[in-house]
Amino acid sequence: MKLNNWLHLAYCTNVHRGDSWEETWRALREHTLAVRRRVAVGRSYAIGLRLSHRAASELAQGDNLNAFRRWLDAEDCYVFTINGFPYGSFHGSRVKEQVYAPDWSTPERLTYTSLLFELLVQLIPKGASGSVSSVPGSFKPWIVLDAERRAAIFRNLTAAGRHIAALADRSGCDLHLGLEPEPCCQFETSEETVKFFDAWRNSDAAVGAENLLQRVGVNYDCCHLAVEYENAWPALDRLRAAGLRLSKLHISSALRLKPDKAGFAALAKFDEPVYFHQVVVNDTRTKRIRRFVDLRYALVDAEGRLPDEEWRVHFHLPLHAAPGSPFMDTRDHVLEAFDWMAENPGVIAHAEMETYTWEVLPAALRIGIEEQLVREYAWTLRCLASRKLADESLAAAVEGACRF
Repeated sequence: MKLNNWLHLAYCTNVHRGDSWEETWRALREHTLAVRRRVAVGRSYAIGLRLSHRAASELAQGDNLNAFRRWLDAEDCYVFTINGFPYGSFHGSRVKEQVYAPDWSTPERLTYTSLLFELLVQLIPKGASGSVSSVPGSFKPWIVLDAERRAAIFRNLTAAGRHIAALADRSGCDLHLGLEPEPCCQFETSEETVKFFDAWRNSDAAVGAENLLQRVGVNYDCCHLAVEYENAWPALDRLRAAGLRLSKLHISSALRLKPDKAGFAALAKFDEPVYFHQVVVNDTRTKRIRRFVDLRYALVDAEGRLPDEEWRVHFHLPLHAAPGSPFMDTRDHVLEAFDWMAENPGVIAHAEMETYTWEVLPAALRIGIEEQLVREYAWTLRCLASRKLADESLAAAVEGACRF
């Protein structure tokens, strides 16, 4: 939904199953509309669309896109952003490191992302901006010793930027791609993100493409940067000072704890077989940082010792409630990002709640999916309203729609 002139807010539909277009559209009809009826009475409703490669290809066929546009008009909904990070299946079976494949070194990633923009430009409202979020280059273990793969990433990003720029010129729409820093990926911190973009724009692949930073920028995921022990204000300042476009903000919260034996036992319930849950461990005494690509490896490493540490785990928690002892969360990072947005109005125009982990949450944290989404809207809108980023009346109305 559109908030206070410049900010658009949605939840990301990657929380729902849907590899084909029909499955994706069914989830929109069954779940998204149910949420829409509770949180956006009397106003246009924004959808943060997730399309797999298969779903995007099917949407582009025949009359599917026109039928979808007619449905959006009939339901007073609109699409302003697409999650183009997961290329293939994203629920119900092992995803782990395959969420980064194909990476930006491949023609498949370039073709898929180009298709998403070709669809998006036909979906966004006239005069609006449209964004697509994507993988941060590659998974770090795949490229650390592979210079040619890094060069291919730069070439494909340049090609993507030129394609997006051409679409923007033809359509008159402001279109932008957001690469999403993530733990254990090619760039995972704000500092690494700046270095990556500097290396790209100084590479042979970017010669003659100086304007591409308007079209290729950063999707800032609050969970990911919090796991890296970054504070939102300096991180966002660093990215902006480097001339990088802040394409979208993912409103997301990470799992946090100072472990003891009981903490490790409770943490084991979050070790599940579908997604990577990277862990960044900070020894609060020595300030030494250690990284693990998945929670199971961190738990094995921790056996038999209880160091003076804090653990942050890439496990997206529901926004509306604390996880309970012995855990903490990183919603403070989200609130700091909102503070930054209030002081820098208009710099970030797209915001998306992204708690895709609903199916794998421990049972004690899981409520009905539609209720979770309504409560996440209520929490987010209340926090935005307190910073004059949303209307107080809207926040109160959505709070009233929650079923406690």
